Amino acid sequence: MRTLAKMAKTALCVFVALALLGAAAGAETLRVGVRDDIIDFGFYNETTGKYYGLEIDLAAELAARLGYDEVEYITVMPDTRKEMLLNGEVDVIVATYSIADGREENFDFSAPYYEDETVIMVEKSTMFDDIHDLQGMNIGIVNGTNAGPLLAQKLYDEGIITDVVVENTDTFTQYEGACVTKTERYADLDTLLETGEIDAACMDACIAETYMNDQREFLNVSIAHQEYGVATVKDSALSAPVAEAVQAMLDDGTIDRLIDKWN
Repeated sequence: MRTLAKMAKTALCVFVALALLGAAAGAETLRVGVRDDIIDFGFYNETTGKYYGLEIDLAAELAARLGYDEVEYITVMPDTRKEMLLNGEVDVIVATYSIADGREENFDFSAPYYEDETVIMVEKSTMFDDIHDLQGMNIGIVNGTNAGPLLAQKLYDEGIITDVVVENTDTFTQYEGACVTKTERYADLDTLLETGEIDAACMDACIAETYMNDQREFLNVSIAHQEYGVATVKDSALSAPVAEAVQAMLDDGTIDRLIDKWN
């Protein structure tokens, strides 16, 4: 009986040791939520099986400064990144994630590493040159981005829509004065704009540049100013180290060099 008890105790110790070893090994990899569809920021090349872009390089540098041995890039979408971070599927988000009051309820953000403007892109054939040309039109956004509420506020401020929501679904919001169509990916937004199923597309300028061509242009209007930060779960153990590392990269010129590299 003593031999069996001793063996059981030994087995338990080995199990605990292996569990602790596994936990330590897991901690050596920083899991970063990134985009896979934004050229120069976060783009996944299916041929090479690798991610490329400013945010990919920034994440690698961040992991190195935090003492991680490896980085695991995990694709997040605008409508999934919040839950993936809250659920612990990723440790941080570096995915054109704008710092916003509503988001700061759940997340801590580093100092902004990139600033941009939310813009409206149209086909030149529409002959639109002013935001007021969008009266009664259909404007596309990507679901889960803050382009939706920011666009609605701008349209309201300009008197294009009222505060009445006629109908709201997962795929569109019909206001009095205009309709906002919601897609899952920017590639879908690009296709709808090309086929004329939407009259305009609203997104951040750095993303819109991915889909710009000679047949398109931006309306002369800024919907909102955007600042991208690295997001962590609010008050998490990573929040302060991430904030300090990003600030150091800003101070020593690392982020400026990465922006120059990918611009």
